Amino acid sequence: MKKNVLLLVVLGLFITFSSNAQSIFGKWKTIDDETGKEKSIVEIYNVNGKAYAKVLQVLEKGKEDKVCDLCKGDKKNKPVKGMVIIDGLSKDGDEWNDAKILDPKTGKEYKCYITLEEKNKLKVRGYIGFALIGRTQYWTRLND
Repeated sequence: MKKNVLLLVVLGLFITFSSNAQSIFGKWKTIDDETGKEKSIVEIYNVNGKAYAKVLQVLEKGKEDKVCDLCKGDKKNKPVKGMVIIDGLSKDGDEWNDAKILDPKTGKEYKCYITLEEKNKLKVRGYIGFALIGRTQYWTRLND
């Protein structure tokens, strides 16, 4: 009996640590899917079970203090640094979806979903209407 309890405790700890290693939450380096250049450092964080992403740093030379002049609403002419660009993804199996992502370069918002491809590689897909019509970026996890 004691062996079974110990086995369950060890298994529970293993699952807990494994799921934390497979989390989307943390800091990510974004890579432009068109140029292959590093764009920014983004933090994905959890609020009440939903995922949000905020720009912590703009990496493009000369654009560190850029404002979102093409954005609409309350984000218009606000600094990109500090801006929330993903607004509340919900977990659905291995995928996070049902929210929008903002492209500060164009000011446009798209439906999006994200999936963890590997421990340190995040697939971020923005699309219009159907997921087949859109763009995909791969973000790389930053290890603190």
